Amino acid sequence: MRPAPGSGPAALRERAASALLAARARTRTLTTCVDERELVAQHSPLMSPLVWDLAHIGNQEELWLLRAVAGQEALRPELDPVYDAFGHPRAERPSLPLLPPREAHAYAADVRGRVLDVLERVPMEGGGPLLADGFAFGMIAQHEQQHDETMLITHQLRAGPAALTAPEPPGPAPDAALLPAEVLVEGGPFTMGTSTEPWALDNERPAHPRLVGAFFIDTLPVSNGAYTRFIEDGGYSDPRWWRPEGWEQVRRHSLSAPLFWRREGGAWVRRRFGVTEPVPPDEPVVHVSWYEAAAYAEWAGRRLPTEVEWEKAARHDPASGRSRRYPWGDDDPTPEHANLGQRHLRPAPVGAYARGASPLGVRQLMGDVWEWTASDFLPYPGFRAFPYREYSEVFFGDGHKVLRGGSFAVDPVACRGTFRNWDLPVRRQIFSGFRTARDAEPV
Repeated sequence: MRPAPGSGPAALRERAASALLAARARTRTLTTCVDERELVAQHSPLMSPLVWDLAHIGNQEELWLLRAVAGQEALRPELDPVYDAFGHPRAERPSLPLLPPREAHAYAADVRGRVLDVLERVPMEGGGPLLADGFAFGMIAQHEQQHDETMLITHQLRAGPAALTAPEPPGPAPDAALLPAEVLVEGGPFTMGTSTEPWALDNERPAHPRLVGAFFIDTLPVSNGAYTRFIEDGGYSDPRWWRPEGWEQVRRHSLSAPLFWRREGGAWVRRRFGVTEPVPPDEPVVHVSWYEAAAYAEWAGRRLPTEVEWEKAARHDPASGRSRRYPWGDDDPTPEHANLGQRHLRPAPVGAYARGASPLGVRQLMGDVWEWTASDFLPYPGFRAFPYREYSEVFFGDGHKVLRGGSFAVDPVACRGTFRNWDLPVRRQIFSGFRTARDAEPV
């Protein structure tokens, strides 16, 4: 959800309140479905205890909306260093003096009540860049939803029986079997990034022209079935397909399949949110690292798309020459467009969501799985850090790879055609998949 151009203060307040309340409802779902023992446990050294995320959400909301926007005194200044994400690696956070679960819930609720009071009276026009179009409130709603995705990853990593339930996603569209394997994206200019999306974050800005050569891109994400063929062809035992750093990871950790997969009775099964099930061949592969995605692409005689190629395939409308907000157009996502918002606890089969296709017919570019690209996470020309360097700028460089499109765990408020995610190329616990591309032959 985003403010429409020209929205008045009342509409902006309504949208901001709706985004904040939706995020908090999801946070409660993720933190009340397990007992207090599970909330304080560290289920993986890669992740924080769930109770840390809960109080961190409240602390960031207090910092930005009560202190920075409303100018209020700190409620609990002693909490700032405890819940500073840059002050303590995740593996160390269980040793911090964390608020116990009930107190963390109470703190987050107290902050939220005060924030809703602030929202009713602060100016939405003429109040500076933090308040323009309700940006600060949208930023905090996105921050909470991003931590909700992080907490969902923790739920996937935790042992024990299932704690979450959700309905099954829709099946593939009737024409899925007839879709071409790849789509040609003609070369030429297009506008990348945005200067007009009100709640876009700093790394998405500004809009700028890019010239892209012609390329082919997969119509659908790579499926489990296709990835299984890579495994069965010895993909994890042949160094020809791997970057040196990726091959080192394979050998060091004895990798042989995506995370959470194992062989059982001659077939592949996976653990998904506490349930062991056969690996569904028609779903997009998920929980693969950038190195695994790049190795598959090399094995298939293809490559990962660059970030600029991915965005052109997702946003460029050849008929009008303009860049859309989403593959399907400018309207906010609906359940018919994409698998977003933890509505389902798994990707939909490849070929689903025909209404979410791009102008060229590329499907599932939004939702289902984050898609690794070939690109390093770098600033756009004219980038300006706002409102703080630690959101994007400190991560720029060749250490992080860009992911695009969002997963089933991403809320629409934190997902759009310009949204950029990034992570280390070794990461597998995230809801990451990919599609491949190739250069178009010169005419």
